[in-house]
Amino acid sequence: MLQNLGKSLREWAATSLLVLPLGSMALGVWTPCQAQSEEITIAAEATPQVVRRLLSEGLSLEGQHRWGDALTLYEEAVRKHPDDRQLQKRFGVARMHYGVERRYTDKSFLESVRQLSEQQAFDLYTELLLKVDSHYVVDPPWQSLAERGVAAVDVALTKTAFLRHNGVRASKQRLAQLRQAIYQPLRNREFRSRQEVAAVAQQVGRIAAQQVGLRPTATALEFTAAAAGGLDRYSSFLTGIQLKDIYSQIEGNFVGLGVELKAADSGLEIIHVIPESPAERAKIESGDVITDIDGRSIARMSTDEAAALLTGEEGTYVRVRIVPPRTFAKPNTITLAADTTPAQREPWEVRIRREHVDVPSLEDVGILDAAYGIAYVKIPVFQKTTASDLEKSLWDLHEKGMRTLVIDLRGNPGGLLTSSVELADKFVSQGRIVSTRGRSSGEDFDYRAHRAGTWRVPLVVLIDDQSASASEIFAAAIHDNRRGTVVGQRSFGKGSVQGIFPLGYAGAGIRLTTAKFYSPSGQPISNHGVVPNIVVRDSATPPGTHATGFRGRATSDAALEKAIETARGQVALR
Repeated sequence: MLQNLGKSLREWAATSLLVLPLGSMALGVWTPCQAQSEEITIAAEATPQVVRRLLSEGLSLEGQHRWGDALTLYEEAVRKHPDDRQLQKRFGVARMHYGVERRYTDKSFLESVRQLSEQQAFDLYTELLLKVDSHYVVDPPWQSLAERGVAAVDVALTKTAFLRHNGVRASKQRLAQLRQAIYQPLRNREFRSRQEVAAVAQQVGRIAAQQVGLRPTATALEFTAAAAGGLDRYSSFLTGIQLKDIYSQIEGNFVGLGVELKAADSGLEIIHVIPESPAERAKIESGDVITDIDGRSIARMSTDEAAALLTGEEGTYVRVRIVPPRTFAKPNTITLAADTTPAQREPWEVRIRREHVDVPSLEDVGILDAAYGIAYVKIPVFQKTTASDLEKSLWDLHEKGMRTLVIDLRGNPGGLLTSSVELADKFVSQGRIVSTRGRSSGEDFDYRAHRAGTWRVPLVVLIDDQSASASEIFAAAIHDNRRGTVVGQRSFGKGSVQGIFPLGYAGAGIRLTTAKFYSPSGQPISNHGVVPNIVVRDSATPPGTHATGFRGRATSDAALEKAIETARGQVALR
């Protein structure tokens, strides 16, 4: 899932209690120059056909230097095949290449490279290692972090943007020699502490400075980013802009056009349009594809390059060419009547103003079936105001005749753990909601329900394979406490908590896995997910879709149909 105009909701997390699916993975030992010239052999006799196909597709994208697209492919592949070491390694390689390219289009990071002294950059790295030593969920893999830091510099030395911004004008031969030399500090050594790992960064910085004049600041920053990204799929280094974006998303606001994007063959596909945003006012819909930005075709750009063209200061404008999907019906709505025929839409260009966008914590609140009093609400992400906003909506729905409630968490990537707990506490009167366990005893919490203020309305909770982290906490609490019926598909299986720690320089930070969480019955969510009471395997509705109305029998959303049927049964039993 790739970003936005104000960054995708899938890219943000929360403060010290944050849960959300966002990937990075540790990288194994590299040999010199492997970043550029390694040859990959796929052992056909030992590799399942589907994995061979995924590896082949990924390697093709790598060969085209489409690292963002390769990362997206590998991330999904690793989730489906978590034990395949080849996929894990390629995912790590793509993550590292993509990370360098992305940082060198990030204004806040480029400013850090220019302004930080060698000592300040090294202090930033040692501070990050201290956070890892103090808060990471398991004993830090110091050996791996040392190796990954060197590999990160190796990768960076293959990137034109890295060399240009750091004023390196060495020949290819000289760069190749340097890429061999930086591995020398790793030879026949074991690293068992953060101090030993930090010493490697200093050695590599001196080698690069002596051979090609690379400022040690740039080297230290690559070690910093690599250390955070090498811990697990969810930990990562945050540039100043990224950290601000996270805090903005927690508050539910940002500057942008108001869309969520993913890579498509011909451009950027819009998978969600935020209500009342500039994009919605421009008549852009989910399923539309952006093919040109300010007159430039984005077909040959990386996804990150294209998305960067869409961002900008509040009040500025961007011109985009929009191509509607072949199926002209909106993919994120249920047809309100059987005889409704959507009008055909043609490609067009539109000039859109970048504005402050408020992300609603709830969507499509209303009554789906007045006869049975079936209320509906979609929660797109758990943010700071979700629980309080739902409380207000529940009273409004109560006045409109609510007798049962469908809560739709499909496509919800997570968000604030505390928000999810507060929401579950509104429906569960007693017992455990979720437990967290970390290496530090300070990360061990048991969140329990409080009887006061509990709503007794019957519940149906919709989930799918993109419902993750905080969504899974809520669904598991309802499921294990037998408070309602969970309908849909097994959830994502992201069972860890991330903390957001600001660092002392450049406005940067680190997203760090600090704990694992467990359902009320004591089951780990990680790699398991939440299994619905009622499994609906063949839903025609794409991930991230939602309902906007219901009249009679809708056939476009099998999971919602089953949820409504279940809700009717709940009402009949009362």
